[in-house]
Amino acid sequence: MRNEETMYQLILDIANKDDTILAVYMNGSRTNPNVPKDIFQDYDIVYVVKETKRFIEDRDWIKQFGTILYMQYPDENPFYPSDPEHSYGWLMQFADGNRVDLTVKTLDCAREDVLADRLCKILLDKAQVLPDIPESTDEDHWVKAPAEAQFQAVCNEFWWCTNNLAKGLWREEITYVQDMTNFVIRKQLETMLSWKIGILTEFHVSIGKSGKYMKDYLAKEEYEQYLATYFDGNISHAWESVLRMCTLFEQTARYVAEQLHYKYLAVCGRTSAL
Repeated sequence: MRNEETMYQLILDIANKDDTILAVYMNGSRTNPNVPKDIFQDYDIVYVVKETKRFIEDRDWIKQFGTILYMQYPDENPFYPSDPEHSYGWLMQFADGNRVDLTVKTLDCAREDVLADRLCKILLDKAQVLPDIPESTDEDHWVKAPAEAQFQAVCNEFWWCTNNLAKGLWREEITYVQDMTNFVIRKQLETMLSWKIGILTEFHVSIGKSGKYMKDYLAKEEYEQYLATYFDGNISHAWESVLRMCTLFEQTARYVAEQLHYKYLAVCGRTSAL
């Protein structure tokens, strides 16, 4: 597997040899100082170019990055919006284990991007075309303290939608229950747990995509309680996990309400003033 130094040198060498590539910057986990490094981290690279057309039409130019095991052309997926005239990408998994998510962007598009994303890091700027940006930080992704209306909305959504779980489980519609749990109700629990973590850390951390860093901030017993809310295709197991989810949400919501001096609406219409 090519090491980090080799990959960065390759990325910059390709850019330096091509006069139509004006600058190079990176975003994603490799620019986040709070993310532990490991062998699975992608290289999220952007080449700032004069125009995208040449790169799109030349289907072979990306081969200079190495032997590609498999890849995607995300901007050619008809299910998602794209603007190939200004931005076009290749997601490449190489045979040696490295992965590069490469995008070419026109200058105007790139300038907007580096100013909007605080996890950007400029690697090369041949003609000084990019604006000065501060050191990369994940601050934009830190848990934010909720307003009371946001807190109440999450509580209401959680308890209202558990009604759908009860109906689905009674009908033994396990695929519906799985989707309602993981795409709707779990998101409310995850949000509530993130607010508790925010309180514990003075709202100075990110819990990561899908709450993947929650284990670093919750007590071991509490995190295990959260993991126990996941269930398989067995109806009886699902009932047990859903009840655990309700208990964990109730405990967490009461804690958040007490710490933020909010009212906790335990169930629709029943108010508990803390």
